[in-house]
Amino acid sequence: METLRHELAHLALHQAVTVRLPLWFDEGYATWASGQWDVFDRLSINLAVARGEIPTLRELDAALRGSRVTADAAYALAASAALELARRNPTGTLDPLLAQLERGTGFDEALLATTGMDAERFEDAWRRSVRTRFGLFTWLAATGFWFTVSGLVVLGYLLRRRRDRPRRVALDAGWEVTDWEAGGEGSPGGAQASTRQDSRPELLSAEEGNAVDRKAPER
Repeated sequence: METLRHELAHLALHQAVTVRLPLWFDEGYATWASGQWDVFDRLSINLAVARGEIPTLRELDAALRGSRVTADAAYALAASAALELARRNPTGTLDPLLAQLERGTGFDEALLATTGMDAERFEDAWRRSVRTRFGLFTWLAATGFWFTVSGLVVLGYLLRRRRDRPRRVALDAGWEVTDWEAGGEGSPGGAQASTRQDSRPELLSAEEGNAVDRKAPER
């Protein structure tokens, strides 16, 4: 469905505009207009910036014609360039630029008329904007919460394994460990007393002792 919307955005643009368009703008506009500009596109740009791969607009055109792996990040970068055009206009939209193009104004002339920048200056401004908005620290800030949660889960797992280690060793040896020996809340004195009670013979009560004495033969 997204692919269909993307192609329909291309069709609508080409029907309204007859002048030659740069490939980066053609694909960037279609990506944005079709609703494909989402968190995954932002992540692709973040990773590209982290690797130091911010192309020129000419290089971006070549990347859009490349392999699927290269093109995925290129489409996201192209969409960011189209959005930068909107940001550079006082209206915050692409409407003035599209209106110029529909009247048959060349792309570079329409760019200058709606943003006050020529193609070279816009390229520099766009690349600076990408570095600022999608840099490594921005990416870390956006994903830092999940790194923190993952770290706490791993830490809890390691602490649990360390606490249960004596019990696992005891089970492997075939005897049961008390809570105190396993690091629980049991009493050391209670554990020692239990051990002594298991190892000594049963004591007789006072009445049972007297009965034994009466049965003993006299000497």
